[in-house]
Amino acid sequence: MGLSDWVHRTNLSVARSPIGRWFLLENSGHPRERKGSFFFTEIRAGLATFFAMAYIISVNSNITSKSGGNCVCPADDPDNCNSNTDYLMCVQEINRDMVTATAAISALGTFFMGLLANLPVAIAPGMGLNAYFAYTVVGYHGQGMIPYSIALTAVFVEGWVFLGLTLLGIRQWLARALPASIKLATGAGIGLYLTLIGLSYSAGIGLVTGAKDTPMELAGCSDALRQDGLCQSADKMRSPTMWVGIFCGGVLTACLMLYRVKGAVIIGILLVSIISWPRPTAVTYFPHTPLGDNMFDFFKQVVTFHPIKRTLLAMEWDLTGHGAEFGLAFITFLYVDILDTTGTLYSMAKFAGTIDERTQDFEGSAMAYMVDAITISIGALLGTPPVAAFVESGAGISEGGRTGLTSCVTGLCFFIAVFFAPIFASIPPWATGCTLVLVGALMCKAAAEINWRYYGDAVPAFLTIAIMPFTYSIAYGLIAGILSYMLLNVIVWVVEVGSRGRLVPPNKHEKDPWTWRIAGGFFPPWLQRLFRGKKDFWREEPSQFVEDEWRDGEPRLGEVVVEESINSQEPVGEKAEHPKA
Repeated sequence: MGLSDWVHRTNLSVARSPIGRWFLLENSGHPRERKGSFFFTEIRAGLATFFAMAYIISVNSNITSKSGGNCVCPADDPDNCNSNTDYLMCVQEINRDMVTATAAISALGTFFMGLLANLPVAIAPGMGLNAYFAYTVVGYHGQGMIPYSIALTAVFVEGWVFLGLTLLGIRQWLARALPASIKLATGAGIGLYLTLIGLSYSAGIGLVTGAKDTPMELAGCSDALRQDGLCQSADKMRSPTMWVGIFCGGVLTACLMLYRVKGAVIIGILLVSIISWPRPTAVTYFPHTPLGDNMFDFFKQVVTFHPIKRTLLAMEWDLTGHGAEFGLAFITFLYVDILDTTGTLYSMAKFAGTIDERTQDFEGSAMAYMVDAITISIGALLGTPPVAAFVESGAGISEGGRTGLTSCVTGLCFFIAVFFAPIFASIPPWATGCTLVLVGALMCKAAAEINWRYYGDAVPAFLTIAIMPFTYSIAYGLIAGILSYMLLNVIVWVVEVGSRGRLVPPNKHEKDPWTWRIAGGFFPPWLQRLFRGKKDFWREEPSQFVEDEWRDGEPRLGEVVVEESINSQEPVGEKAEHPKA
């Protein structure tokens, strides 16, 4: 028996087992089995997703630790504790805690996303959300709106509010009801936001910095040559770490991505990190300083479990003096996460072929949103920013992942990563800076789908995209986009009604259609079944498929087919005429 025969037999055995029935693998005999889903294909897809997004362990720990966590920087420190050795050692401890917390919450959330929602989607602390958390809400070294402990409280409360919104179906409805232009622009705006972070000093390669005569200017000098945070003209673009990050972490990674090399991002990050680990060199991450020695001692442990010490249960419920700021952070987390996670979940579900085109909902949506909501609150207990669905899940789906088994494999990989905290905590920011730029480039492709022909859609979308990086705030970009959309389109409606239809924009017929009356109704299916008096309201109704009439995994003549192949061009719900009937 050859290898291919063994793989085929194993795939068939697993598909016919309870595991195959649970995950709806092909040949499982389930009426909604997902075509093209096989055991070994799902494993390969899960590994592809992990290698595509494993960078989040180091990137999130680097970004979140820049807030200083619950380390205390004296208010009278003129340098924001950038040269305070004791404070920086405390920040390194936060970084190590974040490595463990990020890997742990990613493992937990992703595994249960696969097990309960049966979707090939991975979740982890969200890019963009973590930057907003670290640089706006808490602020660099705690100079933001509210302290780190209160920000975690806002995240914790947000998760439970999300759970309530999901149970009532409000979260799903909001995601479906938002204008298409705003949905698409949000992803592109966050992409530019991440690009700016990746080019900055705080969590990137140091190519740009704030200026005095202009809002921003070219940088690229080493820390020793910076004066008042700025680079002198003769010293610009001479930082060796910046060039290592650009060529080994940026150009090389982009070339690997061009040739569809799996794990291209990880290869780039690891190469820059390996170059930066030896001491002493011009690009070392471990200089011979008290801080560098402390970091190097931890790095030498290689394999160890680093328990979460400073960020575990660090929430603070006394909001005295921070009530308004807490409310702003909570509301911002709420609607940014609604747009981010629900948009990503929708796009990944569509990529995997599980979208119902009539209702614009997808299989397991309620459970997926609930897993996300509960994981957000659990993550706050560990000290992490809000989690979100990751677009890198598309790497696994493109490898053939169609079921939650893909996510379970990815979750197990994140669990293994928990025990390699010294490695992930020692990845320098210039190793991940270009990664942020490349992720930003991938997210900006959504802008191509925006309706630029009609200004009522185009202007709000552009404002959403532009305001996010220019104000260094995702929240302000969303506010600008939504309010401008409402203002422009209400004015058009008022003028049209007031002129009795004589004054109408010439190309209004090109406007993206929008209505709050979405097919499927406002409330989720389980709540609709409860209202109708169905006792087992948690069970789906068999109106869309006839389970008892399936024979040998094939539908009979005239039966309504819900599940279709990812490559099929026939609409869902068409009559299937099977030649064997």
